[in-house]
Amino acid sequence: MQEGVTTQVVADPFAVAAFLAYLGVIVAIGVLSARFSSAGVSEFFVGGRKMNRFVVALSAVVSGRSAWLLLGVTGMAYSMGAAAVWAVTGYITVELFLFLFYARRLRHFSEAYDCVTVPDFFAARFGDRDGRLRTVLILIILVFLVGYVSAQFVGGGKAFAASFGLSVAGGTVLTALIVLAYTTLGGFLAVSLSDTLQAFIMIVALVVVPAVAILDGGGLAAVLSELRTLDPTLIDPLAVSLGVGLGFLGIGLGSPGNPHIIVRYMSIADADQLRTSAVVGTIWNVVMAWGALFIGLAGRAYFPDVNLLPGADTEQLYPLLAAQHLHPVAFGIVVASIFAAIISTADSQLLVAASSVVRDFYEKILNRDRVVPQKRLVLYSRVVVVLLVLAALLVGLKAQALVFWLVLVNWAGLGASFGPTSILALYWRRATRAGVIAGLISGTLVTLFWEFGVDTQFYELIPAFAAGLLATVVVSWLTQPPGEVGQMFAAMKIGRPVLGTGDIAPTKAQDDNP
Repeated sequence: MQEGVTTQVVADPFAVAAFLAYLGVIVAIGVLSARFSSAGVSEFFVGGRKMNRFVVALSAVVSGRSAWLLLGVTGMAYSMGAAAVWAVTGYITVELFLFLFYARRLRHFSEAYDCVTVPDFFAARFGDRDGRLRTVLILIILVFLVGYVSAQFVGGGKAFAASFGLSVAGGTVLTALIVLAYTTLGGFLAVSLSDTLQAFIMIVALVVVPAVAILDGGGLAAVLSELRTLDPTLIDPLAVSLGVGLGFLGIGLGSPGNPHIIVRYMSIADADQLRTSAVVGTIWNVVMAWGALFIGLAGRAYFPDVNLLPGADTEQLYPLLAAQHLHPVAFGIVVASIFAAIISTADSQLLVAASSVVRDFYEKILNRDRVVPQKRLVLYSRVVVVLLVLAALLVGLKAQALVFWLVLVNWAGLGASFGPTSILALYWRRATRAGVIAGLISGTLVTLFWEFGVDTQFYELIPAFAAGLLATVVVSWLTQPPGEVGQMFAAMKIGRPVLGTGDIAPTKAQDDNP
């Protein structure tokens, strides 16, 4: 449509000013939240379970989308056209059901047994007195979340490169520093409030950019005609093989297994508010997904040859298209929307990873027979966040893969390990600790083997999820059933403790589980 148009974006002072204003607001939220989040680990990691229904809805959906949506899905839609719709259909559907059913049971149980983290939930549900289950959970979280956060930093580096002319490495470092600045200060409250602001920025940008680009291109009919001329399959949502389509739909299986999403359900003030969260969150998911898809389609019409994109990288399409069609101030807001997606995921993942180290390992395993001052736990949590940022930054600087690939691998690892086990923990009374450990390990190993040892385009999350589910069920049937599980399932319905708060002491049957 516009062959020969320059692909180099020069940093405009108005765009830079708009972006800096956004960063100023984000950091201010962190500073203002610092006092509340310093009160204790419950405040730092789940906001004291006082989050509003709209905050939970928006923070849950945007923390799950990340650079994958704004850079990865837009690039996919550019490459394969309308068939990319299947990549967003699965998670939208699954997360609606999570809000309506899964979230309520998890929220009730976490309040009844004082669960601050996802490993807290598993430990309470299965009486993990010796810490073996917690240890497995911690290791899986650290392995996959550090890689996941590094993908966000790389996405930020690419956005800076395409928007302001920085090197990808320099932009990656700068992204890490931005995330670090307010996550260490404000904890979960800052993360959730900033996620809410960022949800609005993202949805505005994802609606405005494709709308303006399509109008400038002569309207939707003209853009579709251009795409049809280039390749008729670009406008056909069914132009995808059955295996690839199922793989895309299978992306949704990762949602119940990603701790940075499900911890949002634990933070809501009232479980009855989750119905409202379901409606708001689903609408936001749909609009953001369709915006990303149309950015890819419009971008293909404007830049029919991938060599017209910076570095021939489809993941730099979004900022380039925005720079070509928007006023510099609006473009600065679009760049902010990219960082909104990146930051809303990275900060949430950092808190989950830090909580696994401080709450689950330091407090619940190393000091399980002692009371650790809350102020000390918060201080250690901030230190761990710094260390995790450094680790993720090193991985990100070394990463050679695409953001889309990095996110999908880590999304699959978490989804295949935590997904089936958490669902069974909430809905199957017969599940045992040994079964859950087997499911966690099986899901993780199959993910890694399928990704690095099997030459196929079929998404590893599907076979790995099935392996985790099967292992949990089989081993649970072969081991002694947990005792006193009736009170726990009652607590999932009413949200009140039946035998008191804290970790449930294992029964004899649970102690006998291998």
